[in-house]
Amino acid sequence: MTQQTDALEAALPTDTGERAAPGWVAIRNLGPRHRNRILAHLLALNEPDRLLRFGQAATDEQIGGYVDRMDFERDLLFGIFNRRLQLLAMTHLAFEPTGDYPFPVAEFGVSVLEHARGRGYGAQLFGHAVTHARNRGAKNLVIHVARENTAMLGIVRRAGASLQFDGADVTAELPLPAETLVSQWEALVGRRAAEIDYRIKRHVLRLDKLWPACLPAMSRKH
Repeated sequence: MTQQTDALEAALPTDTGERAAPGWVAIRNLGPRHRNRILAHLLALNEPDRLLRFGQAATDEQIGGYVDRMDFERDLLFGIFNRRLQLLAMTHLAFEPTGDYPFPVAEFGVSVLEHARGRGYGAQLFGHAVTHARNRGAKNLVIHVARENTAMLGIVRRAGASLQFDGADVTAELPLPAETLVSQWEALVGRRAAEIDYRIKRHVLRLDKLWPACLPAMSRKH
């Protein structure tokens, strides 16, 4: 690491306030049937947020193409939903088995809606992605971060990632330990719990939609 890089890394804040949210947060696996919700989430990002997420101020058309090309068989996507089933935060864990690395590499990208920030969702999704990348056999996790994205830089720095600065961009690389029975069990339990949480939210949402239609019938009975 160069002296300039040392100085830049030392200048990073050691505490950005973006820590794991207290308690358990349901993080659900996303599949092809969530494509519309993923698109709605990404389109809701404003221009500065799109710059942080994609490295450019992506247009609606570019985001639509990105979502259309998502490979749910190769990659892993995870999301955090509110009770209205709005996708508040999501991560895309893309696997790259070729390149300059001797072992499979996973690339991490994350986005959180503006009104849902400060709850530690970014940190939660990062930890979740690390577990699943390990279980897929990845040896390195790569994160491309804008220098002004101090929240994500704080997360990856605390995780022990090495940082390489290139102008306004930072590439963080985190070596991953091998999977264990604990990491496999953690992923399995988390997935099942998040699925139950999602089903409950979906059921409650359906009841909320049906309730106004029931009121006239109930009033006529009285």
